[in-house]
Amino acid sequence: MTAGATSAKKTTTGVRRDAMTSAQEAAEQAVAQVADLTGRDPESVVGLERLEDGWAVTVEVVEAHRIPDSADILACYRVELTGDGDLAGYRRTQRYSRGHVDGRHRT
Repeated sequence: MTAGATSAKKTTTGVRRDAMTSAQEAAEQAVAQVADLTGRDPESVVGLERLEDGWAVTVEVVEAHRIPDSADILACYRVELTGDGDLAGYRRTQRYSRGHVDGRHRT
């Protein structure tokens, strides 16, 4: 690529666009990264924020299955991706029981 040239991606339709990852791609990439890094299956994407140079995606994961399901331990992970969709960082931001969704009993 020459100096001053912009990076571009080819989409499945063959149309070229800027290299900045789309919101959908960022969410999919974050889910894949959390699964790979934690060894657990992500349950849902619960937050998505466009940053100046990429994306911040919050992914919810079941960390411990319990009986009944309302006693499952869930966690939210914040995943930061570059504009190209590469992992810039991730961290667990909260843990809580599925039955305590009102914000109490979180760690």
